[in-house]
Formats: sequence, C-alpha cells, structure tokens
Amino acid sequence: MPDTVAINSAGNPVIDTLIVGGGSAGAVLANRLSAHAERQVLLLEAGPAYTAWNYPRSIASSDSVGASTGADWGYLTEPGYVGHPIAAVRGKVLGGSSAINAGVAIRPRPQDLLNWNLPGWSFDELLPAMKRLEDSDSLNTSVHSHGGPLPLRQLTHDDLSPMQQAFVQAAAANGLAVIEDFDGDAVNGVGPYPMNIVNGVRINTGMAYLTNTVRARPNLRIRGNTTVDCVLFDADRAVGVRLLDGDVVRASEVILSAGAYGSAAILLRSGVGPAEDLAALSIPVVSDLPVGRRLKDHPFYYNAYAARPDRIGAQVPVVGAVAWTHSSTAEHGDEDLHISATHLFPHELSPTGVGFVLATGLTRPRSIGRLSLASRDAAVAPRIDLNFLADATDRARLLEGVRLARRIGQTAPLAGLIHAELSPGPEARSDAEIQAAINATLDTYHHPVSTAPMGVEGDPTAVVDLQGRVRGTFGMRVIDASIFPDAVSTATNITTIAVAEHLAARLA
Repeated sequence: MPDTVAINSAGNPVIDTLIVGGGSAGAVLANRLSAHAERQVLLLEAGPAYTAWNYPRSIASSDSVGASTGADWGYLTEPGYVGHPIAAVRGKVLGGSSAINAGVAIRPRPQDLLNWNLPGWSFDELLPAMKRLEDSDSLNTSVHSHGGPLPLRQLTHDDLSPMQQAFVQAAAANGLAVIEDFDGDAVNGVGPYPMNIVNGVRINTGMAYLTNTVRARPNLRIRGNTTVDCVLFDADRAVGVRLLDGDVVRASEVILSAGAYGSAAILLRSGVGPAEDLAALSIPVVSDLPVGRRLKDHPFYYNAYAARPDRIGAQVPVVGAVAWTHSSTAEHGDEDLHISATHLFPHELSPTGVGFVLATGLTRPRSIGRLSLASRDAAVAPRIDLNFLADATDRARLLEGVRLARRIGQTAPLAGLIHAELSPGPEARSDAEIQAAINATLDTYHHPVSTAPMGVEGDPTAVVDLQGRVRGTFGMRVIDASIFPDAVSTATNITTIAVAEHLAARLA
C-alpha cells in the first residue's frame, strides 16, 4: 500500500473522498470509488488494518464471533425496558462488523424494501447491486451471480452438524417447509443458511473488497488505528475531519460509514442532530436533524438446552440452519420470526458439559430505540437504548416464537439429543413465566440500523436524502446501515453491502 498521495501547492494532501469507517459499507466504497484513477480516496479505520489475508485466526475463523474475536468496541446498552444492559458488539477492525459476525449472507426480502417505500430503492432497483457484490456457488443463475468480490456458499443438509440436521427435521415435522435457498421465492420454512465463509474463514469486506491489488492503487490510502472525533465545517460545508488525537484531515467530501452507532455519534459530535441534545453538551448546531431517534435492532432470546454428550456429535458449523416464519399477527407479508440452531453456547453452563441454542429472534420489531451522546469526548461511548420489547406487540410475537422453538425442541429427532431444557426451563409454562425468562436474558442479534435514516423531501424523520447526503449540509454523506429507513427481516450485512454498491455506482 503506497504512502504517497497528491500534494497541492500549499503542501496539503488533496483528498477528493474521505471515508470514515472501513466496514461493510466503507470497504465497498473505498474499492469502487478508487477504481477511478483521477479520484484520490482516503479510508480511515479506527481498528487495525490487517492486510487482506493476514487477519489473526481469532478474527478470520468462523468459529469465533462477536467479542470473542477481540475486535470489539466494548459498548453496553442502557438497561431499557427489559431492565438490564446488553453488550452491543461492533467490529473495530478493517472489515468492521463483517469481520466478527456469524457470516450469514441473506438478501433483504422484497417486502422489506416495500416497507422502506422510497423511490429508487425497491427490490428490483437494488437487485443489480445485490448481484454485483456476490460470487455465489449457486447454479441458479436466475437468482444468483458469479464473479463479484464476496464469495457466498450455500450450505446443504450434509454440511450441517447433527444437531442442526435434527433441528431441520423437527421443524419440518411441525409443519415448516424445507427451504434450499432463502434468497429464492419461498422463505417461510426451515433450511441451511447461505454464508460468506470459505473453508472455515469468514470472508469480511476488508478481504473481499480491499484485496492486495486494490490496496496497491496509487490513489487509495488506508489508515488503520485512526479514530475520528468529528466532521469539520466551513459554515454548512464539510471540509474534513478532526481525529481523536487532534490532527485535522481535509477533504472535498466526507462519507461516514462508521455504522449505526459510530456514524450517528460522529454526526452528533459534529453538530448534526437534535438541537436540544446538542445544546445540552454545548455543541454548536450545524443542522437540526433527528439523528439517533429511530434506532432499531433485532432482539433475540436464548432457548437453551443441555445436550446429551453421547448423541450431540460434531458441533460445526457453529451457525448453520434457521427456521424463518411469521407470527399470527405479522403485517404486510412480513416473515417476523427467526429461530437459528447454533452451537454458540457457553458449555460450562450445561450440567452435561455441552449445550446448544435455538436462538429465537424478532426480525420486524416495532419498538424504537435511541442513540445519544454521553459526552463530547469521542473516547466516551455513546448512550445506546435499544428499547427492546417496549411495544406490547413485540412481546407477544417474540413469545409466540419462543413457544414454537420449544415445540421444535420437544420433537424428534431433535428431542433425542436433549438432556434438559435450560432456558426458559421446564418450570416456565405460563405466558407470564416465559415472558419473565425472556426479559431476564434478552440479547441482540447485533443488527442496529436507522440512526440516520433516508427519506424523501419533507419527511421529518429523515436525516439523509435518497443519495445519502446529510440534510442542511454540503459535502457530507452517510452510507451504511444508519440510513436504512427501517429494519430488514434478515441479517443486515448483505443489505449494507448492497446499499454501498448501489450508492457507489451513483457517485462514480
């Protein structure tokens, strides 16, 4: 990677596009925008910037996810409605959260984008970007494509662990159709995941989009271990950023791709956000916008089991199969319930020394959370209130999902692998007892979105326009999961990459 960059007559670097955050969106933008040799691109990443195929095993291995990778910001949420904090894991490394997630690679559903209801953002309009990003092993070329940066591998029944195979069979016995490809037309059912994992390596965007060839471009620089404090303005025009160490980097355009937490926090420190919140921290207002006011994420509950050691068999892949269906009160054709059979379980909690989880998630939540600043200091974590289950319909639908997960756990052949149900436990029978168990250990799928949502002109909830431009400013965009106008019903990584591809094509 070259250390040189064009210098102007004043001796300052000439940066056309400064990208803040090298994750699922930022790495895409750095690749696509620097493909134009005349554009000088600088990518700043707060975590380490490992070379494409030199990530430590703790990050590259698909068997380690989240905080166990050692590449996490260490955020904790406010207690919120459920009354206890939740670890809000976000990747702090080139590749961002794509470097520490479970590797699930499912597109958004057409209904998800209908729910967005934005011109230029329908499923058919985003489909070229979704195809452009992937190098799929699927033979169904009417659905998938080949030759893109991100390798996608569709697991088969034979690839699943014995527990996951039993889960698929038990779910099918409970009336769920068996699905071969969740990116196809039929998704209400159970089956193996598609993954961006190859030979046990999670292929993050730092690997896939920022290959050694891409990094060798003379017009692209990547700086790791560089945390951004705020965007600098001349009146309402962004002119660069100030770093945590006080240094200033100037650029013609600034794109924030630091994720739903990071981008929102930078906006707020920069004077872009609710005027009353900024005034409370003596931050001068550049643009009064509802940053952080529509935070959404997918809550999930650990329906946990002690397994029989003599029957559980191999425990890889750690994530492999999912049941995806709708609650009795789902709206608009949404598939709002998600049960994932995983080996991500602290085995010391099982009396048999081994266990597994049927992670039951709500994929179309109605509860709205909030992100705000605790301090002007960029070294201080933002306040994150996911507000999970504050909406009564969310509680009812997740409860319905947990009851379905328990029925699957009580059905052969999965039931034959189980020593005992640990959570909620056999004593939890009534709705109130199950709900209490859900509240006590509720967690997040780590899919935060919508802290700087897109919207049409006149939408009072919108922070950016349909091209990611921040309202009331010039020379600044946000391009990442922050700008989703609502949660999608799938893991967010593929949607985030596709959003970056979609907008990069318009910026090129």
